[in-house]
This record gives sequence, structure tokens and C-alpha cells, in this order.
Amino acid sequence: MAAVCADDRSAMAEALRLAGLCAVSGDVPVGAIVVEADGTVLGRGWNLREAQADPTAHAEVVALRRASATAGRWRLEGCTLVVTLEPCLMCAGAIMAARVARLVFGAWDPKAGACGSVWDVLRDRQALHRPEVLGGVGQAESAELLAAFFRPRRGGG
Repeated sequence: MAAVCADDRSAMAEALRLAGLCAVSGDVPVGAIVVEADGTVLGRGWNLREAQADPTAHAEVVALRRASATAGRWRLEGCTLVVTLEPCLMCAGAIMAARVARLVFGAWDPKAGACGSVWDVLRDRQALHRPEVLGGVGQAESAELLAAFFRPRRGGG
């Protein structure tokens, strides 16, 4: 497993900024960014499930769709997806399908995480594509953003 680099931290800072855009729609604050190996940003996304009444509009899927549209290809080989929360099962499948080379995520998701918490889909030996996975980058900031969102919704003021 590779170590976190300055580019990963910079991309995570952008993903955290994007997660803040969810406040407008009331979506869970998750942001994602797809970056080419040379540092070019291909796509940005944040949760839009509430805003678009679309159960598939997770930040990762939105960013992957935008990256594919920008690149003019569905195979995002050589790209890194940086997201503030460990991807769920659906998003892990989208990451594999897009052939993303690396996944960097912030907070672990002990309820629905599919990249090491509940499941470890991306590292399954039978998977057709297995990207490198690096979790916990910007974990404290990502976790606090989520905690601040859920606190008043769960009676924590």
C-alpha cells in the first residue's frame, strides 16, 4: 500500500469543500473528485440524492460521471478518486467498473462501507479490477463534517 502524498491531501481538501455544498440540499455531506495521474481534475461531485431525487446520485457516482464526460471515455485508468467518506457497495462497484486506479477516502463508514469496513469489495481476490485503496486521509475533518450534519438530526443539538 502506498503512502499518502501531498496531491492526495490537496484533493481531499477540495473534496471536503465540495461536501460543504450539500448543505443547500440537505444531503449527507460527502464530496468527491477524480484526478488524472498528471494532476488534472476531470470531475467533481457531491451528494445530490435529495436535490435530484435520485438514489444513485452519490458524490462518487456524480464525480465519475462528470470525469467520464470530460475525458470522453468511461475507462478512467490511471485516475484517482478522492472522497470524504468510504464508498458504499454501489459506489465501489462504480469505481471498479470505471477502472479507477486509486481510491483515497477520508472517514470510514462502519454501517455501509464497502472498501474495508463492512465489506472489502475493491480488494476481493475475485474482482475483475482491484484499485489501490488508501483510507483515513483527512479522516478527522471528514468525520467531523458528518458528525456536525447528523448531530441535530439525532437529537444531539
